[in-house]
Amino acid sequence: MHQHDEVRIPFADASEALLLFGPQDAYLTLIEENSSAKIMTREGELVISGDKPEVDKLAELVGILLQLIRRGMALSERDISYAMMLSNQGEAAQLLEVYDEEVARTQRGKIIRAKTLGQRHYLSAIKKKDIVFGIGPAGTGKTYLAVVTAVNALKNGRVKRIVLTRPAVEAGESLGFLPGDLQEKVDPYLRPLYDALYDMLGNEQVAKMMERGLIEVAPLAYMRGRTLEDSFVILDEAQNTTPEQMKMFLTRLGFGSKMVITGDVTQVDLPKGKKSGLREAERILSPISDVAFIHFQEGDVVRHSLVQKIIQAYAKEEVDHPYR
Repeated sequence: MHQHDEVRIPFADASEALLLFGPQDAYLTLIEENSSAKIMTREGELVISGDKPEVDKLAELVGILLQLIRRGMALSERDISYAMMLSNQGEAAQLLEVYDEEVARTQRGKIIRAKTLGQRHYLSAIKKKDIVFGIGPAGTGKTYLAVVTAVNALKNGRVKRIVLTRPAVEAGESLGFLPGDLQEKVDPYLRPLYDALYDMLGNEQVAKMMERGLIEVAPLAYMRGRTLEDSFVILDEAQNTTPEQMKMFLTRLGFGSKMVITGDVTQVDLPKGKKSGLREAERILSPISDVAFIHFQEGDVVRHSLVQKIIQAYAKEEVDHPYR
């Protein structure tokens, strides 16, 4: 039998307790459900009691969460679950590196860091696995961070080239009426991919690297029949692939390559009755441990806070009155 133990953690002020416990004590409930130790508050401090190993683990977790709060991080319910997952693996201290780790620098010298635990989780998955799916709403940095990681891999010689692709879905705006040749026609919908590249390398450098074939930006149809070796391949807007296209894409994986597939399953622009290859892939490939599925939530939206509220309002509407 373990000895009974008690640890007291003082709060700097009352607002800290509120931030730690979450709305209606939701975070506190979540933490307690996952631990046999008890948590109580009295006179401005947190009291954790129970078996020593559990108390120690919980005290470390709470201590780390409080440090994040003191650094101004707004914790979401998902951050708490992610923190508990790390804590169970004995890696809770990783959380403190969220803000400290420099992911890359833009061409202008601006430092890029993971801004949320979800982003941190995504970046570490990309390091460890050859195929990673980043699924979630717009504004969570899934595409941007993938491009940043790809540019790093190219600079460090880990891959020989970067391939960026999106499915051409004629979502209302038919490409037929855009002026210019194919390259120009493709560009508007591949634009977001270029933006991240320009940020990282500058326009001239991107143009040079594209000429030399070190960077390729192309519609998904161009991937047929090829094997991509020593490449960092990003498939963006993957919710608009059909299951056949997705399978075709995933089976292009060659030696020394990494693939990152990003998309938002709530924004499918495929014709009615067509299945999304992204949804199917998740169902079919979940059992494969070398494929990672990272889900971004509203809490990972790093745009204007109003964007987050808009996403939440639409999500609620979808639940209350599904319009599909």
